[in-house]
Amino acid sequence: MPVDFRIDDVVRLRKPHPCGGFDWTVVRLGADIGLRCTRCSHRIMLPRTDLERGMRSFVSRAEVSDPFEERDTAERPASVEPERP
Repeated sequence: MPVDFRIDDVVRLRKPHPCGGFDWTVVRLGADIGLRCTRCSHRIMLPRTDLERGMRSFVSRAEVSDPFEERDTAERPASVEPERP
């Protein structure tokens, strides 16, 4: 079963980056996962299967936003109707 990655998750990998950092932030999802080193900000792309095998643990998880949650009406612009002559 595939691991549920989310944008802004921080994962710890088994092998260190040459800068010495073990922690990476998820910046892109798909068949390949985009990662950014938390120590030096270098970006890499890893196939999902390689990341799942090389991952040690989640350092922190991003919040799950509910796409069906009602938004506050103050955030929506008011509809403007044209004036009638």
